[in-house]
Amino acid sequence: MSNQPGVTLVEEAPYRWRIERHGAMRVPGVVFTSSRLLPDVRHDESLRQVANVATLPGIVVASFAMPDVHWGYGFPIGGVAATDPADGGVVSPGGVGFDISCGVRLLLTPLTEAEVRPRLNTLMAALDVRIPRGVGPGGVWHAPSTDDLTGLLRHGSAHAVGRGFGEEGDLARCEDHGEVHDADPAHVSDRALARGRAQVGSLGSGNHFLEVQVVESVYDPAAAAAFGLHLGQVTVMIHTGSRGLGHQICSDHVRTMLSAMPRHGIHVPDDQLACAPAHSPEGEAYLGAMAAAANFGRANRQLLTHATRAAFDEALGTRDLHLAYDVSHNLAKMETHQVNGTPRTLCVHRKGATLALPPGHPALPADLRAHGQPVLVPGSMGTASYVLAGVTNNPAFDSACHGAGRVLSRHAAARRTHGATLKEELESHGIAVRASSARGLAEEAPFAYKDVDEVVIVCERAGLARRVARLRPIGVVKG
Repeated sequence: MSNQPGVTLVEEAPYRWRIERHGAMRVPGVVFTSSRLLPDVRHDESLRQVANVATLPGIVVASFAMPDVHWGYGFPIGGVAATDPADGGVVSPGGVGFDISCGVRLLLTPLTEAEVRPRLNTLMAALDVRIPRGVGPGGVWHAPSTDDLTGLLRHGSAHAVGRGFGEEGDLARCEDHGEVHDADPAHVSDRALARGRAQVGSLGSGNHFLEVQVVESVYDPAAAAAFGLHLGQVTVMIHTGSRGLGHQICSDHVRTMLSAMPRHGIHVPDDQLACAPAHSPEGEAYLGAMAAAANFGRANRQLLTHATRAAFDEALGTRDLHLAYDVSHNLAKMETHQVNGTPRTLCVHRKGATLALPPGHPALPADLRAHGQPVLVPGSMGTASYVLAGVTNNPAFDSACHGAGRVLSRHAAARRTHGATLKEELESHGIAVRASSARGLAEEAPFAYKDVDEVVIVCERAGLARRVARLRPIGVVKG
């Protein structure tokens, strides 16, 4: 048993810890973790956030935390919570985060490491030029028209592909076929639109990246084959989201909900949990704007895919990069789940948590359905990433981890190393690095994150997802 003032954490099963209901909590908290990854209950605010989320109106079953859990805005990063709109259930922008539809896509190449290594520096130079990144404006699609920006917000990747930035096969391997329905650009502010217009097709900064990787290990040969993965294969992982547009939408709607909560009779222990009933005018406005940002995020990754294909063509003579899958890990979705044996339509918040649909789910592409949904888990820079697959009887509304999870703040990481030193260290291990900022590189040092291998093992043993393949980086493009 571990304690923090106001929080008691009890191990109720292997890899599953419980925060019992207390105070205003409507449901317990459940943290999937191991003793090695267990947050420091004396100082880690993420556990208090798990308990705070459990006070939201309409929440059902539990406030969940994935094994990569760490402190975030309102919700912990790695937090999952489902509310029932038919029972006053709310939607909270803090349960999605500022980078709406931040997610990961994995591209498959026909090349092996032996074929890429001799021209790796040429490839990295081409990516360095073609992949916009860093803070502020700049994107693959420079100044799209108003009609195109609206098209991206309404139709996501589908609009980008229709305008020549991809191929039809890309959409089949995207979550929701690359388009979140019910997007409503009318609820996106002019400020958000202005920020988004200048950033269509860009990585941004922070922990976002593009990595050239090699399939190092395969744990589930049948699933790997269905996903298109094989040992020694070179892949490309892209991790980014909705950039300034999503950030502005979150800020705008948090302010609106803070003003609306007294009218709805809602009280929360932290203003960062600002919320409104999902079926209220404020809730529906946010959901419409959030869906528009989600479409922007998916289109953003689609534009970066187009640029990546051009870089591979220039450096290696092939554009034959196919999409394995694209999935978000910052989103709220209306989904049907069994609660006490009864199907209910729930608003499932996943913040730093990946959708992990089980085998047989009708939303999966037919050629993947027997194996479950690909779950893409990026590691910290210079360490491994993973491809997992969804499993049946997931205890957390078909959710899994989204990465390694920070243990040090960016400021603390930058105090412990320098960008140039880290770059030399990574390159000494055969990882080519292209970064727009030495400070940004230092902030994302591998030691600032949890052990992704341990995170993934906990995910598997807790019944959230299963391992399919492990990917080793050989080239990193950072904002």
